[in-house]
Amino acid sequence: MALTREQMAQRVARELQDGFYVNLGIGIPTLVANYVPDGMEVMLQSENGLLGMGVFPTEAELDADMINAGKQTVTARIGASIFDSAESFAMIRGGHIDLTVLGAFEVDVNGNIASWMIPGKLVKGMGGAMDLVAGADNIIVLMTHASKDGESKLLSKCTLPLTGAGCIKRVLTDLAYLEIEDGAFVLKERAPGVSVEEIVAKTAGKLVVPDDVPEMSF
Repeated sequence: MALTREQMAQRVARELQDGFYVNLGIGIPTLVANYVPDGMEVMLQSENGLLGMGVFPTEAELDADMINAGKQTVTARIGASIFDSAESFAMIRGGHIDLTVLGAFEVDVNGNIASWMIPGKLVKGMGGAMDLVAGADNIIVLMTHASKDGESKLLSKCTLPLTGAGCIKRVLTDLAYLEIEDGAFVLKERAPGVSVEEIVAKTAGKLVVPDDVPEMSF
């Protein structure tokens, strides 16, 4: 069975490390904030000017002026700071973000990512994604394996306008965790109940399948 959005975020949260400064892109990546391991010190950064983002608020905690880059209401953890976008992007462009988690429309075997434009459709736009893929070495793409029409998002070559070239090394989808190596997707883990055959069928780009592909545990 494919992972839920919450399970996808929970799996990516395992890649966090103590002391990390982390930027979460809009969409599914924002859910990672709810799964930071207990006792781990992680500072979540938002490009609209917040460092130290907390979990999503309850109705009692909701403050309409406290939002992330996707205009969702958020909380601020102890030690948080608020500043303008110029300072926020200076952090990103200066290479001070330890991990970035981004959504995407497409990723290909060469580590290219397309995440900001679908011709003819209304999409929120680039936001800080281009700066994030240029300023961070450690990026995880978090997205569904295929589109709503069943078309693979893991391609031999991206067909949409690129956000960044050769910058993606890890992808977590609702079906699998993969790493990009030597012009191919390498299958590292599969979602519980999802077969290798299903992943192969829904991956358009070159896919390397090891002899043993463990299931993710939750």
